[in-house]
Amino acid sequence: METTQHKERIIVPGPAGFLPPSAAQLGVMLPDPGQGLMYGILEPNEEEVIEEMARKMLTSPNATIFPGPLVLWAWNDHAVEKAKAVLEIAAQIPDVLIIPMPDYRPKYPRVDPEEVINPNHPNLTIWGNKIEACIFVGVHCHYANLTLKMIRAGTNCCTMAICAEQGHEDAMLTIRDSDKAKLERVAKVFKRVREQMGIKLPGNGENVRFTGLQSKVHGGKTHANPLAFMPSAGAVSSAAAFGHKPEQMKSEA
Repeated sequence: METTQHKERIIVPGPAGFLPPSAAQLGVMLPDPGQGLMYGILEPNEEEVIEEMARKMLTSPNATIFPGPLVLWAWNDHAVEKAKAVLEIAAQIPDVLIIPMPDYRPKYPRVDPEEVINPNHPNLTIWGNKIEACIFVGVHCHYANLTLKMIRAGTNCCTMAICAEQGHEDAMLTIRDSDKAKLERVAKVFKRVREQMGIKLPGNGENVRFTGLQSKVHGGKTHANPLAFMPSAGAVSSAAAFGHKPEQMKSEA
């Protein structure tokens, strides 16, 4: 697909101010299969976008994965397999945080930024945890687009979206058609980039850093091995690993 866009960044970390124009208003187009978006510019080779995602997540303060309902809840075996692949990605990022988006309903009057991120006020979680790079995965597209634009408006966070459909133009980095196989490929690219950068993982595999709330749920532990939380077919959810108790999950589902 030809484009007249130049190699100048269009969608970059903010704060972009109150009610910034959407990426679509700025002329950003969704990628075709095999392509990705890098700062609002169509990138013909999605592998390069994944590599940039890895570099940002490996070098930015408080890098965080935000898994949404499509990988948090065991709707079916496909969701469980994708959740496993997301944990494999997390296993390649030292000190990464994982903060879930289990529920799209507003959390007024108070949001605990160490418990969840919510699409109605995502900036509170970004600010509260001083997050400067994040990946959204498993979030329904319309809620992801809302969330990404709000983060760009009010924070300096570099946003990335791994989308099961067409990608997200309001993310700084995005790829599309992300099924189980592609998520596993993302994990392999992250591993390769990490090794090329000379960044090592802890010997015990406990590279995911708990938030304060998650630490309390897990008896004061500060870190965990994400692969220890691998879900199984028929499991209620993988959200329990990140601070959500079974009774909470039943009420939110």
